[in-house]
Amino acid sequence: MGIRYYAYAFDADQTDQALADPRSVIGADPLADALGLQPGFTSGVTDFKQSVPERELLYLDKSWRYMQELTASPSAEVAPRPAYRMFEGDVTHCSDGWIPCVRAVPPDGVGVIAADLVDLSKHVMATAQPARSEGRPADYEIEYLKSAVEFVTQLAAANRGLVYLIG
Repeated sequence: MGIRYYAYAFDADQTDQALADPRSVIGADPLADALGLQPGFTSGVTDFKQSVPERELLYLDKSWRYMQELTASPSAEVAPRPAYRMFEGDVTHCSDGWIPCVRAVPPDGVGVIAADLVDLSKHVMATAQPARSEGRPADYEIEYLKSAVEFVTQLAAANRGLVYLIG
């Protein structure tokens, strides 16, 4: 099924808990949350609408790697963009699959990420073409970038943090 990206919002008064135990913010079955299925599903029917409100969950499917590339440092001498904090990390591969990467970003960090993603998004939208060519993003990557911008902008305005899972 592949490695996917999920980010769950939390309120400022939950910051200590989210930083101490990021998994406490994540739903029991993130894929079910994202696809509108019952947690623990093995089969079912869905309309593919998130069962968790969009203001509470950002689902980037497999485009998280594009987001990492977009925000990462272009060289060892240059720091990554502030928005990289929302996408950094990777799974740890092991003999029976992988161990997810889970990280928390407190509300004060979300504002910095949001401002950077807005700026980056403007640049990407100005230079993007409909299909991936010469390193340009595909349509779905642009849509996921727009979703990420909207999600963190709303979180920043409400002074909320996020916990993300790559796995």
